[in-house]
Amino acid sequence: MSVNRFAYALAVVVTAFLSACGGVFLGSFLVLRAAESGRLSFTSRPSPSPSLPTPVPAERPSMPLDLGEAQSRIVQAVQKVSPAVVTVVGLVPGQITIFGPTGDRTVSGSGFFISPEGYLLTNQHVIEDVREVDVILADGSQQSARVVGTDIYADLAVLKVEGTPPAVAELGNSDLVIPGEIVIAIGSPLGDFRNTVTLGVISATGRSIDTGQGYQIENLIQTDAAINQGNSGGPLVNLNGQVIGINTLIVRSTGMGAIAEGLGFAIPINTAREVAEQIIQKGYVSRPYLGIRWQLVTPRVAALYNLGVEWGVYVTQVFADSPAAKAGLQRGDIIVQIGEVRIDERHSFINALYRYQPGEEVAVVVWREGRLLTVRVRLEEVPR
Repeated sequence: MSVNRFAYALAVVVTAFLSACGGVFLGSFLVLRAAESGRLSFTSRPSPSPSLPTPVPAERPSMPLDLGEAQSRIVQAVQKVSPAVVTVVGLVPGQITIFGPTGDRTVSGSGFFISPEGYLLTNQHVIEDVREVDVILADGSQQSARVVGTDIYADLAVLKVEGTPPAVAELGNSDLVIPGEIVIAIGSPLGDFRNTVTLGVISATGRSIDTGQGYQIENLIQTDAAINQGNSGGPLVNLNGQVIGINTLIVRSTGMGAIAEGLGFAIPINTAREVAEQIIQKGYVSRPYLGIRWQLVTPRVAALYNLGVEWGVYVTQVFADSPAAKAGLQRGDIIVQIGEVRIDERHSFINALYRYQPGEEVAVVVWREGRLLTVRVRLEEVPR
């Protein structure tokens, strides 16, 4: 009799243990979806200022207490945002090459409406070099769109369609996002799978990615939600159904050949909103102008030419009547610092300069004839 009681008790304990393990597995599966891997790839006239939605000063969303509540909030967030998400389709004209003319080609990405006036956000690289742009709405209908303006350094573009959009996405506050927070990516991977939903978490904030073009895209949100080519420009959404980022790029592998998984990056919506407001109001983003041509100085270049400093930018030309000329900068100067930012492998010249606005005065530290000098430069707006 005692043996039967022992067997019964053992069965109860084992059953409870297996149930608990199953719950943990299901919870982990729901919260941490596997993300696709990939190499680093990037997924006009001024217009009247529209009434862009004011960012909602919501508190950080509380974590769900159980799987049922988590699923409910995810579904509600998707239903709230999806009608505002579009597929962006662009036609890039053919070119003349040594092998003959090439045909037109179609490119695609994602985007979402940000105002009742028909303005929508996407990535600059999505519509780069396009001749015509259309957007496919969530219901499958298609409309032509006009490029209002772009900003290559933030990789953002504002488009506009005529008429009232089917929905407008609610913009959240990207300053409040924290690692571990559940997020949802919505977009059109490969251009064919419209309004695809993937799930993940905020992996990190404040990331920087080198574009290979002399500047970095800074302050990015890292996520493991699956992002593929075609997702670029689509929203990254929190459980409140608020857009907190714009999905922009993925990293597939390192330069050493190591394969990466679940490395997606999004532009914070606070940054995107500031850029969008300038583009809508002026047709462009006001950037500071120094007025020089330059070449990057690295430790290898410095050692080769015995320059005296390891990092900086070598001034090859100073434009007449530019802020640099007015401040006394000269050809042959090496700029090593702008304001409080020293130029090095982690801080590019462009990023250091773009921390400031036209009209601001900034201290520029240069290496000239074997010594450091500090000059005051009043920045101006980039000539147009």
